Amino acid sequence: GRGGLVRFECSNPSDFRIEADGVVYAARSLQHSTLPVSPLLIKASDSTTLQQWVTQVRLMPSTQSSQQVQEVAVPPVMSKDLKEIVFPSRNTDSQLKRMKRDWVIPPINVPENSRGPFPQELVRIRSDHDKNRSLRYSVTGPGADQPPTGIFIIDPISGELSVNKPLDREHIPSFHLRAHAVDLNGNQVENPIDIVINVIDMNDNRPEFTHQIWNGSVPEGSKPGTFVMTVTSIDKDDPKTANGMLRYKILSQTPESPTSNMFTINNKTGGIITVAAGLDREKVPQYTLIIQATDMEGNPMYGLSNTATAVIRVTDINDNPPEFTAETFFGEVPENRVNVIVANLTVTDKDQPNTPAWNAVYKITGGDPTGRFSVPTDPTTNEGLVTVVKPIDYEISRTYVLTVEAKNEIPLARGIHSPRQSTATVSIRVIDVNESPYFEPNPKLIKLEEGLLPESTLTTFTAQDPDRFMQQTIRYSKLSDPANWLKIDPNTGRISTIAILDRESPFVKNSLYNATFLASDSGVPPASGTGTLQIYLLDINDNAPKVFPQEAEICEKPEPNAINITALDGDLNPNAGPFAFELAHRPSDVRRNWTITRISGDYAQVSLKIGFLESGIYEIPIIITDSGNLPMSNTSYLRIKVCQCDINGDCTDQQHIIAAGLGTGAIISILLCIIILLILVLLFVVWMKRRDKERQAKQLLIDPEDDVRDNILKYDEEGGGEEDQDYDLSQLQQPDTLEPDAIKPVGIRRLDERPLHPEPQYPMRSAAPHPGDIGDFINEGLKAADNDPTAPPYDSLLVFDYEGSGSTAGSLSSLNSSSSGGDQDYDYLNDWGPRFRKLADMYGGSDD
Repeated sequence: GRGGLVRFECSNPSDFRIEADGVVYAARSLQHSTLPVSPLLIKASDSTTLQQWVTQVRLMPSTQSSQQVQEVAVPPVMSKDLKEIVFPSRNTDSQLKRMKRDWVIPPINVPENSRGPFPQELVRIRSDHDKNRSLRYSVTGPGADQPPTGIFIIDPISGELSVNKPLDREHIPSFHLRAHAVDLNGNQVENPIDIVINVIDMNDNRPEFTHQIWNGSVPEGSKPGTFVMTVTSIDKDDPKTANGMLRYKILSQTPESPTSNMFTINNKTGGIITVAAGLDREKVPQYTLIIQATDMEGNPMYGLSNTATAVIRVTDINDNPPEFTAETFFGEVPENRVNVIVANLTVTDKDQPNTPAWNAVYKITGGDPTGRFSVPTDPTTNEGLVTVVKPIDYEISRTYVLTVEAKNEIPLARGIHSPRQSTATVSIRVIDVNESPYFEPNPKLIKLEEGLLPESTLTTFTAQDPDRFMQQTIRYSKLSDPANWLKIDPNTGRISTIAILDRESPFVKNSLYNATFLASDSGVPPASGTGTLQIYLLDINDNAPKVFPQEAEICEKPEPNAINITALDGDLNPNAGPFAFELAHRPSDVRRNWTITRISGDYAQVSLKIGFLESGIYEIPIIITDSGNLPMSNTSYLRIKVCQCDINGDCTDQQHIIAAGLGTGAIISILLCIIILLILVLLFVVWMKRRDKERQAKQLLIDPEDDVRDNILKYDEEGGGEEDQDYDLSQLQQPDTLEPDAIKPVGIRRLDERPLHPEPQYPMRSAAPHPGDIGDFINEGLKAADNDPTAPPYDSLLVFDYEGSGSTAGSLSSLNSSSSGGDQDYDYLNDWGPRFRKLADMYGGSDD
């Protein structure tokens, strides 16, 4: 049963060999005298589990031929009643012949789930050639030497085919094996034959529903025979046998209302249908059925069963119309109010909420001929909201009685009619409110000529009070009068002027002047309304023309050179153009130097009359007369600049800037900016000079190349800043040249020195002796400093500014100290240039 996992070995490979299927062959021709005396050892090894087995094979001469060798085995016990399968006969010649096509071996039927004992013989395979020689039988195929291996085995000598374990039809319904017959030398003596083994089904599987819970639905009020749903079950047994033939039935129904048999099931297909009338969702919204499936064609004694649950939901139909909760509803609304809910209409509906069969739709069927009301549905409460959509006038109608009908979004089911409760009456009372007065017409248009004198009556602009049932008075006031031209009588509404009306005023647009007036009644609270008076002002000739443009340029020598002018008149035609242009008679040089020529009704041309005129600015008086019924004249001055021109006719002198429009204010602003800029430059120069003087005062008297401190500062070494270079150089002067007051007493400390403790009084230090040996002076000062506890490192020779506590920089007065890192090699300072030569000599040399 291990298939090809076992590897065989024999102890005498020179005389015998063993194949993978366990058959032992003679490796050469053997004589009786050459047979080995000791048994032949066969070893089998499992390559997977590494197990090993050893057996002995005793050899003896065959009775049929001394040349052949066979295995000695106990003669098998043959079952006399075992069915035999004989290999079909063939010709005895060496050439193999084909079997007859009609020779078919019937299949072998083996029941599944057999209890044994195993191995269980199925059939004997035999060849007619086993009468004269020994044969060996074997089978191949799935179930024998192919996976799943070890199910079928065959006795190689007797040919008995056996099954070695129980079979499962649901796993493998049939096996296809091939039987072989060979002689002891392994030569094929028969053509292989095919053996089909069918596994006979046994009822060993229960029906299994594809779903344990089935969901279906059916409309309420359905007639008997209405299809609901189909349930299905699967049986792994052979469906061609009774083992796999299923039958369905309903075991129970919950609830049993109105009857216990509202549904039935097709016992073969599993289809569920209704068998009784009376489905009502409002009474029973859901049914639960227990469905049983049984194999063996439903035989309750031998068949296997299983159950599932079918949940049938009764769906809603519109079989219940909406009904109002009251016959009459009441409401009230102030007049002139829109989009106001007057009343809430409530209904009841037994259908399923929030469905088209439950949602109510309201319709006004009477009492509203002008369409002033509507009844939308509240989507949440399903109420009808009686709403005012058009203004209501109390003076026209004080009450409204509406008839409202309620329906659903979908029609009622067949045979069901709307009851009387689906219609209700809505009584609405209108509340009178104080309404605003209104002007009629609004706006009001009047036409009159401009120039009307003050205290002139224009018109009477009155308002109407819509409250006919209220005794009220109306007063008038002015709300908007941009030019302040008008006034209104508060009682009569008479409008009159308080100023002259001018059509050319900036408050007049397109000859139309608008004024707004307010009318207020005496109600509580008072109401007011506005009205607009539009005054269309007719033009009169009240504006004299003016020259345009008012400034121009002209060259000294006209070649030709002229200026085109026109006139501006605030009046309208025919009180404006065409215009008449004329030069004034005075001064006299105007007509002598200039001439004016009319081009058209609105344009004229001014040009030089003489061949040359000196550069300058000239003002020329021009008399312009319009074409009004009473013509108006005006003398306008044209400012002309006469200048030198280039070949293009443009002015080239310096006064062009002034003529271009640079006013006095702009020139003053430019001059102020220039003065401020000069002051800033002067202040910067003064600051730079002062900074240079401060730098010169801090310069050292020694060569900067030999100044160690200056080198350290230039190379950004951490230490003192520029303030540390403020040395008291007067200490190095001749003692006799010092003023007595300039010598610092020993007991006096600089203000920037660190206060260590109260200063003791020390004797006055004597000045250095004459003749001015500076070396003695320095040694004496050094000795005095060494004896002064407050001096180090603030000695009299090197005075440094105190930088405060916590400074990371060391004192420059201690460069010769041994604590500055004597173990470090400072020879590299020689490579840094002449500015570091002093440090290189101090630190980079030898101990000497």
